[in-house]
Amino acid sequence: MTKKPAAPRRHRTAFSAGVAATAAVLAALLAPGAANAAPVNGNAVHAKHGPVNVAYVEVNDNELANVGRYTLDDGAPAFDVAVIFAANINYDGEKAQLYFNDQVQQTLDDAAMQIRPLQKKGIKVTLSILGNHQGAGLANFPTQQAAADFAQQVAAAVHAYHLDGVDLDDEYSDYGVNGTPEPNAQSAGWLISALRKDLPNKIISLYDIGPAGDSLAAADPSVNAKLSYAWNPWYSSYEAPVVPGLPKSRISPAAVDLQSTPVSLASSFAAQTVSDGYGVFMTYDLRAGDESAYVSAITEKLYGQASVYR
Repeated sequence: MTKKPAAPRRHRTAFSAGVAATAAVLAALLAPGAANAAPVNGNAVHAKHGPVNVAYVEVNDNELANVGRYTLDDGAPAFDVAVIFAANINYDGEKAQLYFNDQVQQTLDDAAMQIRPLQKKGIKVTLSILGNHQGAGLANFPTQQAAADFAQQVAAAVHAYHLDGVDLDDEYSDYGVNGTPEPNAQSAGWLISALRKDLPNKIISLYDIGPAGDSLAAADPSVNAKLSYAWNPWYSSYEAPVVPGLPKSRISPAAVDLQSTPVSLASSFAAQTVSDGYGVFMTYDLRAGDESAYVSAITEKLYGQASVYR
């Protein structure tokens, strides 16, 4: 079988009763610090209070397990969510298909070393899903049933590999190629609703970019309330995404590329996140090796503690 393209790197510049019930469940599950507030799989986990700290890892080049090597001074994990970047949405000529390149598949298959150690520390592990230049993406499911069919594929993978959720990223889809439909205003909402039905207690986060992000900015708040988190996609900037239905506690206005955002700016964003009352802080491209000086500049503002690389 011909090897398909790996997930491309990112390059950036600067309520009804039912809705209330969904929001209440998610609030309990996703409250800042909740990921590290209780034992996981029988292992003691340090309590932690402050914004949820997110780390994307390009598993084509780096080990996901590296996320767990960063701890605060008191032993709590420096990061709360580790995102596997990235699975793809391929197109088979008829419908969207979930696809794992070799490195993503290897990370999932090596869960005992790459995923379970993080989860035992209370770190949630999610899978990012984005387009693959084949015309299929989050924003162009032609029918509600088509979105539900793809959601079932995603849910099956989350359950099979015992993941904590999924991240939705509307990039690199190249809508219209291979005879695929153009984006529509309902597609992303259909997918989120189907995923929430299939994954009632899992994380569903939104990398707020592309036609999917545009449609959700105008969507009914009851749809967006089914999301767990949403974050700003533009690295080295601080701007809260517009996602009606999500409170500040589940939004990251900061977008930090750990390899290109100046550390002083990242530290400033962390302080502003706390002072503005937001509950999430998103970082991208945590690589191998000790980057604790940079990570500490963030965690000192988020939690009042430095980070140690162990």
